[in-house]
Amino acid sequence: MPQFGIDIAEDLILLDNKLKMLKNEYDQYFLGTRKREPHMLRSEVNKMVVTYANISINNTGHRFKFNNLRSRYSTYKRLWDDTLRKIEEGRYERHLFKADLREREEVDSRERRSAAQASDTGPSKADLFDAYVTARESTGQGAKGLTEAKLAKVLEKQEAAIRKKTGCERVKFRVVVEEGKAKVKATAVRA
Repeated sequence: MPQFGIDIAEDLILLDNKLKMLKNEYDQYFLGTRKREPHMLRSEVNKMVVTYANISINNTGHRFKFNNLRSRYSTYKRLWDDTLRKIEEGRYERHLFKADLREREEVDSRERRSAAQASDTGPSKADLFDAYVTARESTGQGAKGLTEAKLAKVLEKQEAAIRKKTGCERVKFRVVVEEGKAKVKATAVRA
């Protein structure tokens, strides 16, 4: 690796390479793949820029290349400092997006857990009654004289009998249509 301060042409190539590496490392840092900000490399690049900013460069080509590198570094530095400030203030778009995404995933998982728990216990008595009436009407059996209280009473008797027979803690009910008739099926739910 070339030494800094010996030849200006080599130093400018070194500065260009270090600036590219620094940009790459900051990009990785802002994406979250790099854990820490690249302070050491930034201080090396800054040292090189400050050193050659205070030296008179006689060669026009070298002076032009250095001025381009210095302006690119100052542009990057401004961009990086603004992004770091946004991160500190909690306004960085990528972090806000990730936080929003994480929050939505948590809500979705909570909803899935509650739906899974609801499916373990089965539909509520009112939902079961509505589904049973709808199924009876769609099969042509009719629902005349059927009330929610009557259905609940029959289901409680069935639930007690199934609990006694199987020793389960809960019984889940669902409405099915078999052979053109609407039925309420019971399933023992073990803990």
